[in-house]
Amino acid sequence: MEGPGSRSVAASSGLADCSLVCWTLCSVLLPVLITLWCSFQRSRRQLLIRDIFRKSKHDWHYTDLFGQPSYCCVCAQHILQGAFCSCCGLRVSEGCLKKADQRFLCKEIVMRSGAGAHSSMPHHWIRGNVPLCSCCMVCKQQCGTQPKLCDYRCVWCQYTVHDECMVDHLKTEECRFGEFRDLIIPPYYLSAINHLRKDKRSSYEKVVPYSRKHWMPVIILANTRSGNNMGETLLREFKILLNPVQVFDLSKTAPAKALQLCLLLPCNAVRVLVCGGDGTVGWVLDAIDEMKIKGQELFIPQVAVLPLGTGNDLSNTLGWGAGYAGEVPVEQILRNVMEADGVKLDRWKVQVTNKGYYNLRKPKVFTMNNYFSIGPDALMALNFHAHREKTPSLFSSRIINKAVYFFYGTKDCLVQECKDLNKKVELELDGERIELPNLEGIIVLNIGYWGGGCRLWEGMGDEPYPLARYDDGLLEVVGVHGSFHCAQIQVKLANPVRLGQAHTVRLILKSSKMPMQVDGEPWAQGPCTVTITHKTHALMLYHSGEQTDDDASSTSEPEPAREQTDEDE
Repeated sequence: MEGPGSRSVAASSGLADCSLVCWTLCSVLLPVLITLWCSFQRSRRQLLIRDIFRKSKHDWHYTDLFGQPSYCCVCAQHILQGAFCSCCGLRVSEGCLKKADQRFLCKEIVMRSGAGAHSSMPHHWIRGNVPLCSCCMVCKQQCGTQPKLCDYRCVWCQYTVHDECMVDHLKTEECRFGEFRDLIIPPYYLSAINHLRKDKRSSYEKVVPYSRKHWMPVIILANTRSGNNMGETLLREFKILLNPVQVFDLSKTAPAKALQLCLLLPCNAVRVLVCGGDGTVGWVLDAIDEMKIKGQELFIPQVAVLPLGTGNDLSNTLGWGAGYAGEVPVEQILRNVMEADGVKLDRWKVQVTNKGYYNLRKPKVFTMNNYFSIGPDALMALNFHAHREKTPSLFSSRIINKAVYFFYGTKDCLVQECKDLNKKVELELDGERIELPNLEGIIVLNIGYWGGGCRLWEGMGDEPYPLARYDDGLLEVVGVHGSFHCAQIQVKLANPVRLGQAHTVRLILKSSKMPMQVDGEPWAQGPCTVTITHKTHALMLYHSGEQTDDDASSTSEPEPAREQTDEDE
């Protein structure tokens, strides 16, 4: 028989087991419940923030870490994370976002209809978070030096003023839009244009600043998917300095639609800055050609390039550099656009007609700005594009892209898939048959640079060769012996096989399938006839400030003429 002592021991051990189970459950469930509650609150906050972003007139973006010391424009507290407006530059903590959205006005794209007809507007001051190293427009001393929300900045002219220097007359003083007044489209101008269009009047000459002599409004077209993915950062910086209506994201707005803004601006005065690779530039130039077809020749803009792609041979040829990685401030980029000179760029029609007695397909037609090629460099581009289509997330860096090109170039040196090209093709320059030596590739050039910075036509520069320009209506045709020969030319250890210059190039692929490319867009092509003829001219902007030592010493592409032609030929 069990005594009372044994029963009490059993009961106490049972209680201990129960308490152990309870504490174990609490230790497991409590963190789970806390995590679920935090996740619910976080998702709720995100929904509220997205709702504010969607309804707001500000262009809010959320960041986990500001790039410089920042203070909330509502509570004036120091903040590490929060929201900022990419148009007016307001910065605010997450908790003060709704108050800031209601209290502060953003940049006005178009002046409010109730404001009446104006040819000027006052400063739009924002307090705090002024740019580093900015100076007060009154006392000329540095602003933003105190570790708190202090000093003012005008969102249009970018002038800054100390708190103690801010007097009443500055709050109502006319804003003259600062250094970039010749590039900015003022809100009151667009408001006046809207009134004229409602009255069905199309003469804008009397609207200020339409008739101002040096006004050259700029339109920014940025491809956020190009090369090193700097497009989004550039979009925000340009929106701060210009009217946001001038800045377009090409992943959301097609070039043809964005360029319709040119119709509201003075004839032959608009400048377009394309932020992207050579493919993006070609996309924009195709949209400009559509404007010509629609009879809008008088509104054709001049095009500058900010190179964000991988090769960037066209931008290099026009003096804008081989690649942009943020080393030049956006303000300097706008200065370069203002100072650039107008030039013409030849554009060519590439027609590919398949062979065969029963071929009923229409010929493929491409527009060429840079170059056409058949052979090893086209094969590298074809392999690169096939790899990028499979895993696009890997190709977000210019360095990685060039490394992949290098890999496929090295592979072709060993395999030589394009050998004996001279036995497979016939080449005619201006109707004259050219006898081909033993080659693996043929490249037809319109510009001085090829393959990411190589001056192919020039080669080593140790032997005479005909002058080459991008506006002379002539194409340069060269041959290469293979990928290794291309690499030698790139480091100036060999010369290309110069086959000649011509106004019209005809290439006949007699047998087999060969890789071809036009401006970096490759494909595999069977027997066909390729005909390259002049199509039109594009009005471009040439920046002489980015010229390298190689450019200065080279005679293959002399400095362009400084005279500007108003109409396309």
